Amino acid sequence: MALQRAIERPDVAAAAAITAPALEIRDMSVGYGGGLALEGVSCALREGEQVAVVGPNGAGKSSLFKAIVGLLRPSAGSISFCGADHAAPSAVAYVPQRSQVDWRFPVNVADVVMMGRTGRVGLFRRPGAHDRALVADALELVRMTPLARRQISELSGGQQQRVFLARALAQEASLLLMDEPLTGLDARSQDEIFQIMENLRPRRVTVLTALHDLQLAARHFDRVMLLNRHLISFGSAAEVFTPAHLMDAYGGHLHLAVTREGILTVADTCCGDE
Repeated sequence: MALQRAIERPDVAAAAAITAPALEIRDMSVGYGGGLALEGVSCALREGEQVAVVGPNGAGKSSLFKAIVGLLRPSAGSISFCGADHAAPSAVAYVPQRSQVDWRFPVNVADVVMMGRTGRVGLFRRPGAHDRALVADALELVRMTPLARRQISELSGGQQQRVFLARALAQEASLLLMDEPLTGLDARSQDEIFQIMENLRPRRVTVLTALHDLQLAARHFDRVMLLNRHLISFGSAAEVFTPAHLMDAYGGHLHLAVTREGILTVADTCCGDE
């Protein structure tokens, strides 16, 4: 399907605006490896909104997420959460790229999901009935209850992603960051992830997801953030995915072709970031 068709028929729910943004970034720059991974980025996300972050390899998507979660310190600018300078430790959940996780670690599915309760329970306290109920609810939502005692090394890629989503749900996070959650997944597993994301809407969880697939970004998300070390455009897919913006972001790595179905895009980037 051409990108233009996905832009013209987005099947997403509108997010409600609130007085203070769920996440606001003001003129933020982030240093990485001796240079700037991000420069002068400003944006605001509404509560319950689902936003896709797209851009070429090395555009700064992972650096953006790490700065939000506190793993990288911005060299300039600021980040606020619902109007506050700092978020509660359990308010932000980060789902890293699957390649960054040691799946050989001897732990089962239920134990991984229970790790999401650590910020609220504490390191030296035993989980109570309420914590176990939240873990059970999270596993049910991502349809992993039958595999609760399965070792994580025995799971498929799609199942592993669903476990990390369950951990974020058990954490009761209000902001969910997902870094390339669809990489290496087949179409069925991708659809399962998107269905879980739709089920998050009634819970008013704000979702920020890094992707490479522009059509999926246009089809499944309320707004799109187009990055290439600076913020090129942020808005609806129709506003962001213009030939000028795409060429600015991807340059010679992106090829545009006009077809009967609209603008077809072909990029020679596939996976990874910084």
